[in-house]
Amino acid sequence: MAKQTKTTTTTELDPEAKDRLAELLPAEALEGALEGLEPEEITGPGGLLTQLAGRVVNAALESELDDHLGRPHGAPSADGNHRNGSTAKILATELGDVEIATPRDRAGEFEPRLVSKRQSRLAGLDEKIIALYAGGLSVREISDQLAELYGARIGRDQISRITDAVLDDVAEWRHRPLEETYAIVYLDALVVKVKTDRSVAKRSCYLAIGVTTDGEREVLGIWWQESEGARFWLAVLNDLNQRGVADVLIFCVDGLAGFTEAIEAVFPKAWVQTCIVHQIRAGMRYVPYKDRKPVAAGLKPIYTAANVEAAELALDAFEERWGSHYPMIVESWRARWENITPFLSLPADLRRIVYTTNSIENLNRAIRKAIKTRGHFPSEEAATKLIYLAICRAEGKWRTVYNWSAARRALKIHFGERMPD
Repeated sequence: MAKQTKTTTTTELDPEAKDRLAELLPAEALEGALEGLEPEEITGPGGLLTQLAGRVVNAALESELDDHLGRPHGAPSADGNHRNGSTAKILATELGDVEIATPRDRAGEFEPRLVSKRQSRLAGLDEKIIALYAGGLSVREISDQLAELYGARIGRDQISRITDAVLDDVAEWRHRPLEETYAIVYLDALVVKVKTDRSVAKRSCYLAIGVTTDGEREVLGIWWQESEGARFWLAVLNDLNQRGVADVLIFCVDGLAGFTEAIEAVFPKAWVQTCIVHQIRAGMRYVPYKDRKPVAAGLKPIYTAANVEAAELALDAFEERWGSHYPMIVESWRARWENITPFLSLPADLRRIVYTTNSIENLNRAIRKAIKTRGHFPSEEAATKLIYLAICRAEGKWRTVYNWSAARRALKIHFGERMPD
């Protein structure tokens, strides 16, 4: 997906700027200023670095006003507009609170670019706030940490406004155009507690991960509903279709009833693969601890079989051994057999990619890690902000699907022209 969060880059000063900096702040003058100072007096709140930062910002603002007036400080005015004092303000920076004086012009036309009239934080601090929020810290914790690290006290309302700016990115991301064809799409949902009216309710957050025909993974969207159901998944699939997805080769889903019908209604040519891990977990709910290992061992020959025929023989063998004890497991596998076995016609490299929704389960774990400190969210928007930022962090670590070249060849063989060259 196209990242919406901003990143800070480090730029190298050009030689002319370095020479000017050396002229303005000679090394011997700096050494003299540092002589005899304790570390806290240099880097602590109100220390030398903070004071220097304030002077640099003030000098830059004065230079901006010179450019605006078209003449240096002290030169006579040709149009009647001239300096008209300054406005003192406290600027929150990564070095702590810095006192600056924003100069004014008589005509009131000067609009500084470095620090605008209503700006109370220096560029770069907003990105740190968003990064801390993405890491799962609450607004109160962010305020306390900034005060401890930088000596800059930023109110909780201000922090909320900064993180609310992410919602514009979320809206653009949720409606962005998508690829025409996806090789694989994984669908799943996780439950999040959200406050509604005067109570806290469980809400299902629907997620979809798409694997492009080049093997790149991306989260396709976030959708909300009170509970997971096939009817709502139909709305999700229609949204994907309206945003440009014309074909999906393989859907990997859990065993939710009606899921297959919902997919077939929007993408009739797609293969629907039931997640084997979900299928095993569903059956294990009926198995006591003493039988868990032998039952799991009995199921393994089914999903590791060489082909569908061998898998059917393995299921028959499992039924003969365990069918009288756990008939509900056998019934579940036979009822979903058509959607359990598609991956068995694929080569081993591709089987590992499509037989389980592990990709989206891993994403869900990353999201839960970010939201675990929250008992509940005050609103759906607040939950969306944090989930979106957790997705951005997770996607930044993703790589192309392992051994995609081999998987792509297999997809081309099975799906022909539907798999673009």
